[in-house]
Amino acid sequence: MDPRLHTAWLVNAASGAAAATVRAPLARPRDAVPTRDRLVATDLEVVTVTHDTLILTWTTRRRDRSGIPRPAAADTEVRLAPADGTAAPVPVFADPRRTAYHYAEVRGLEPGRRYRFTAHSDGVRAVAGRTWVTRRPGTPEVTGVVRTAPPPPGRLLRTIALANDLHWGEDRSGLIVAGLPPGLRHDDGHYPEVMADALLHDLRRPERAADHLVVAGDLTDSGTAEQSAGIRARLDAWGRNGRDYLVCRGNHDVARGREDHWGWVFHAHQRLTCHDLGGLRLIGLDTTRGRGAGGTLRAPQLAHLREILAAAPDQPTLIFGHHPVTRYAALSNPGGPGFVLDRASAHALLAIYQAAPGVFLHHSGHTHRNRMSRPDSGRVEFLEVAAAKEYPGGYTLLRIYEHGYTAHFHRIAAAAALAWTDRTRRQYFGLQPDHALGTLADRNHRVARDFSGVGARR
Repeated sequence: MDPRLHTAWLVNAASGAAAATVRAPLARPRDAVPTRDRLVATDLEVVTVTHDTLILTWTTRRRDRSGIPRPAAADTEVRLAPADGTAAPVPVFADPRRTAYHYAEVRGLEPGRRYRFTAHSDGVRAVAGRTWVTRRPGTPEVTGVVRTAPPPPGRLLRTIALANDLHWGEDRSGLIVAGLPPGLRHDDGHYPEVMADALLHDLRRPERAADHLVVAGDLTDSGTAEQSAGIRARLDAWGRNGRDYLVCRGNHDVARGREDHWGWVFHAHQRLTCHDLGGLRLIGLDTTRGRGAGGTLRAPQLAHLREILAAAPDQPTLIFGHHPVTRYAALSNPGGPGFVLDRASAHALLAIYQAAPGVFLHHSGHTHRNRMSRPDSGRVEFLEVAAAKEYPGGYTLLRIYEHGYTAHFHRIAAAAALAWTDRTRRQYFGLQPDHALGTLADRNHRVARDFSGVGARR
């Protein structure tokens, strides 16, 4: 135990024992606020830092009569100042609307500059929650300092949203096996629909302006006809399949019986899809087995991929599949090596990528976490993106410039989505943030590549 916490515990225990011997309550200053009524601003997270934007989220709570912290509405304010000066941070964002779930997007920052920031609700400063991912030394939540990295040189050519794990039709979140842990239910039982609708609305915001959406598996909860048709209808209302949005199958989309309902709605099992978007090639892999959570790639699909890439090995190519690939992903995820792509398939895939220098990124889901995985070899980035349907509740925007790309994770901003995201942060005995949020670098980074041959979206 931290010595300071131990000392505080002793003081509190002694105070409690002394108070127990006094029959009448001690006098309290008139302006003192009872502990139960104090507003607490916590769970501060620096979600997104782009070249000119800072996005913060936090939650405000008060204890109820039984001492349980409950969401409590308050205003939203962010103060900011350049870190290379001595001036105190000044208000740069203020929203008087009262909410317990705070989302502050500060735009117009100078690229390549360090800033000091503080976040407040009703005058109370927000602090990081009790999670290692935001409280370890050096995190911006602890230092109160962020740096905006300049974008890659050249024009912005395309903006692609990377998402996964929608789980359309799921009725309980946070289950691992046999109903344990107990999981969480939404008030109306339709949280995947709430999150998917909010996601698609978010991508049309002018600040996001996504040209394409890639969904790397687990579009449904169990691959039924109703779930498959439901998510297809919702995506079709947003855009056109194969042009505006692209999908691949996840293990939850695999048929539970003889009928492959997901395959009828989208595409057949263990078949890849290939799309050319103005010189940018996107390939979706079906990494699912007939049963089980782990992944594989059968020989015909690997041969087809090898043939496509060999025809134009230098063409800029983004590949997506549900299961993570690298050895690092296999050893670092809670499910272990059996939860990701099997080693034989992974080795074959990496050998194919070695012969195709145009492949620059492999996007996967399945682990429900943000993680920029260490590649086993080569220059391909392997990026796991957290689930859209639960905490941290978002997607990654991949912005492609003439001479590089940026990847920035964005939390879904709708009020209902923020409320559900806050609720599900307590999944898995409160360990969900440490597993799923990822580091600031996992969520926000840039890579130099040559995309000069890719056409801009008109």
